[in-house]
Amino acid sequence: MSDSSDCPDSRSSTSLRLGLIPAPELPEKIILRCVDELGELLHWHVDEGADWQIDIVVDPLVGGEGSASEVMERAAAIREREQWDYVVCITDLPLFRDGYIAVAEASDQRGVAVISQPTLGISPLRKRMREAILHLVSEMHWGGSHEERAQQQQRMDERKPQRQQHGLRNRDAHSLLGLRFAELLVSFRRVTCPQDNADVDVRFLFTSTWRGYIRLLGGMVRANRPWSMMPAFRHIFAVAFGTGAYGLIFTTLWILSSEYSIARFVVLMLAAIGSMVAWLIIDHGLWEPQQYTHGKAVTRLYNAATVVTLGIGVCVYFIVLYLLFLTAVVVFVPTGFMAETLHQPVGLSNFMLLAWLATSVATFAGALGAGLESEEVVRNATYGYRQRQRNNKVEKLQERQEKKEQQEQQESQKKE
Repeated sequence: MSDSSDCPDSRSSTSLRLGLIPAPELPEKIILRCVDELGELLHWHVDEGADWQIDIVVDPLVGGEGSASEVMERAAAIREREQWDYVVCITDLPLFRDGYIAVAEASDQRGVAVISQPTLGISPLRKRMREAILHLVSEMHWGGSHEERAQQQQRMDERKPQRQQHGLRNRDAHSLLGLRFAELLVSFRRVTCPQDNADVDVRFLFTSTWRGYIRLLGGMVRANRPWSMMPAFRHIFAVAFGTGAYGLIFTTLWILSSEYSIARFVVLMLAAIGSMVAWLIIDHGLWEPQQYTHGKAVTRLYNAATVVTLGIGVCVYFIVLYLLFLTAVVVFVPTGFMAETLHQPVGLSNFMLLAWLATSVATFAGALGAGLESEEVVRNATYGYRQRQRNNKVEKLQERQEKKEQQEQQESQKKE
């Protein structure tokens, strides 16, 4: 900690309220992890003359809309309702502006900013989120003109020791985030908009479209949490292991495992994993039709995120199943009998290849016909399904609100 001589004056002259509106699930979790330190960080690195109050409102609608403008409008409405000075909306949607991927944007005039959480990448999300929020609040609080940013750059230079102490890597008043390895691969560019544009004053876009898509896809897969699907695979594990274990008692698999080339093993494994992914998508209706999204680009991203998410989950399933088969082969297959059958010396490599073949065959023969323990778990690991669930929830809330307003109007008319 710094000594008291380095601290800003604790007697704040003004009180400012910052509202944070995260979408449910991952954005909400990230905000809850960093909210306790945001007040102090805003005091140190945005305006030490203000007492910052942080409020959080989780809103499913900011994760259910399809455009940056709609998210900004929703955030502005909540800001007016809650009487906040500034608001930062954190959505897990991919946002597009004129064909470019939008990372974040802010309106000085309206005091509203939005961050697309998937564009921050895979990790470390909490540190990136802190820096992004601080920068956007600074843009709204002090302004985004060249002169105003130059003044903030001087301030950041003076506060360099404190920024290092708080773990803030951003050293540039024009940059949304500090430089990390991922930012070196996929950089951002800051774009200022015309003053007559009431929608937004400044936005941050990816400089490279295809690398931006890759980073965005990685963030979307991270939001899908592939590891959360593993409990749903318990039934498939049981069926696949039973099928493969039964096949191990026949020497046909032994002979095939000694005759196949490594290339054939790889092709068989990829075919098994691909078949499993395709079966999950088809059987559970996970392929996103364009009619439910706001364009081809969003549809492709949703479906790509679904394929990659399921691919990761099935790969983990395949590895665990392989380890189970390897243990079974080592324990139950007699080395001497296997060597006599194959007419060659047998070692660990033979057991490993046999377990590899058994895993691929079991995935084909057993797992593709099995049912998941919980279909809802797998569906919740896909973007399109979650967005439709949120939209349905929002529609129900709006219907209740309309009914409530109608009842109030009827009661008021009766009183009159």
